[in-house]
Amino acid sequence: MNLSTLTTLMMVGVIFTVLLSVHLLYFTQIDNFTHAHVKDKAFAIARTLAEDRQIQHALTLPADQGIIQPIAKAVQKRNDLLFVTITNMNGIRYSHANSALINQRFIGEDLQPALAGHENMSFNHGTLVEALRVFTPVFNAKHQQIGVVAIGISLSDVTAQINKSRWNIFWTSLLGGSVGLLGVLVLVRRLKTILLGLEPHEISSLFEQRQAILDSIKEGVIAVDVNARVTLINQAAQQLLRETAMEAPLSGDRIPENSLMLSHLREALHDGKARYDEELNVRGRIMISNTVPVRSRKKIIGAVCTFRDKTEISQLMQRLDGMVNYVDALRERSHEFMNKLHVILGLLHIKNYAQMETYILKTANNYQTEIGSLLQRIKPPIIAGFLLSKINRASDKGHRLLLSDASYLPDSGSEQQVAALVIILGNLIENALEALDRQPEGEIHLLLHYQNGWLSCEVSDDGPGIAATLEKAIFEKGFSSKGDERGMGLFLVKQQIENLGGNISVESEPGVYTQFFVQLPWDKGNKAL
Repeated sequence: MNLSTLTTLMMVGVIFTVLLSVHLLYFTQIDNFTHAHVKDKAFAIARTLAEDRQIQHALTLPADQGIIQPIAKAVQKRNDLLFVTITNMNGIRYSHANSALINQRFIGEDLQPALAGHENMSFNHGTLVEALRVFTPVFNAKHQQIGVVAIGISLSDVTAQINKSRWNIFWTSLLGGSVGLLGVLVLVRRLKTILLGLEPHEISSLFEQRQAILDSIKEGVIAVDVNARVTLINQAAQQLLRETAMEAPLSGDRIPENSLMLSHLREALHDGKARYDEELNVRGRIMISNTVPVRSRKKIIGAVCTFRDKTEISQLMQRLDGMVNYVDALRERSHEFMNKLHVILGLLHIKNYAQMETYILKTANNYQTEIGSLLQRIKPPIIAGFLLSKINRASDKGHRLLLSDASYLPDSGSEQQVAALVIILGNLIENALEALDRQPEGEIHLLLHYQNGWLSCEVSDDGPGIAATLEKAIFEKGFSSKGDERGMGLFLVKQQIENLGGNISVESEPGVYTQFFVQLPWDKGNKAL
């Protein structure tokens, strides 16, 4: 059953039930209401006649004087009554609908209470048809009872009034039902418009699909209304918020008031601007967020923020870069060794064995010094490959990158620590190479020393140095003495170090040397692959 049919049947059923209940309730009360109304009307007329001075005076005279009959006839005709009968204390009629019955005794025992001075009502019939009869005593100026006023209303007239009221109920119910049915049709049409013509089962299916899609994507999704109240948050968003420790354990759809995501959503609600691919550093994890205001009829009604964790991708890319550097370094070395093999082959052909022996020993010593020694001291292959590439880069630029003999780096750091170390060493070594550009045969010294869970790094060069007034400013974002659009390297280095809980400092003597000191926690978490 579609929505329009179901809604129409339900609303018609409700309207019919309400109208029927009201009709039955009114139908059962209309008799009492009509009888009470007729009784009150009759008593009002009777009391008015009982207070009439002319009638009070006429009751002191004989009944055949004809004073009361014209008055009673006029009242009977004006109020459409069955009879208006006025008697004295002996029950003798002074007026009647049938003039021939005047001066005769009133028929009916229901007159007796009125003769005793009490108003009363009854259903009875005398010389006419059955009627509703009311009786009111008449008192003179001395408050002495001198007669009774009896008013009769035909029960057929009462029944006619009741039937008329019932027809009024019928027409009122019919009008109410028609208006209700029209309202149902308008409501159904409006509902179909609001629901885009979809049926309930289609809406339910779309909602389930929406929930399944939101919970299946790895991106976090948070939506808020115009008052910045969270209206939607998927499982991925809750998981990412928990992992980044942005608040205590989440409760339902509640997120912390000071969360970066919620602040971005508030900004989008305030200025109506979309923000795409923003990088947020949350407790050492890089989040890529997109925040977009939601508009309806050119009015902002909410905002949606989607975000994903970039840390894993960044770490994989850095590991890949390290392996590529490692492979490139080995490829360069293989070419170099191929050339050396050709030299050995040439010396072998000319049978210059003494020279060949000297050349082989020198080559083996150089390998042991440059590569073998590095691989023995630097255990993580990513860092080893990275350093080999930097050694070759420094050599290509006419400088030397020297790894201290006291260096040792165990392969126990977490992926995050290894990735951060690549960024740190990469920026510091590149800065040193740029500083040595203006002088030939510069040297860069590197020391990596591990002890008790901490890694100490020292990177020094014999370049022009840094002025003492700039030693703190070099770590600020955007600060650079090398031109515009620079000044991010050392800022990122400091950011990575502080995220890991380490520290960095610098010493420099202009024209002599520059030396950076870094301390990082090492061996926490899973081992790097």
